[in-house]
Amino acid sequence: MSSIKKYNESDFVKLRKAGQLAAMALDNIKDKILPGISTQRIDEIIKNFLRDHNAYPAPLFYRGYPKSICTSINHVVCHGIPSDRVLRDGDAVNVDVTVVLDEHYGDTSRMFSIGNTSVKLNNLID
Repeated sequence: MSSIKKYNESDFVKLRKAGQLAAMALDNIKDKILPGISTQRIDEIIKNFLRDHNAYPAPLFYRGYPKSICTSINHVVCHGIPSDRVLRDGDAVNVDVTVVLDEHYGDTSRMFSIGNTSVKLNNLID
């Protein structure tokens, strides 16, 4: 039988730090997501950023998942696997980051427009 963990103030401080680091990882990548970058390269940049901040990418090896983040391009709803696929002008990509920092998780994602995107795509993102 499992029980529900009760968090104390120290736990909440750690949870906030983990969430803030996940958001910082997305802030760090925003100027690099340009036409010509592959989703694999985005994965590498975020993995290195997290390791530089003493954190671990939660998806990596979870149930065999081979990457550190999820990248969903255009019509892919969620949990796309980073690959050599290069982002092109007009694409959109959602980058989902989950970190483990001091045994606490932070999870967030952000949608990025690549180059010149259509009004329809921008409305979807908004």
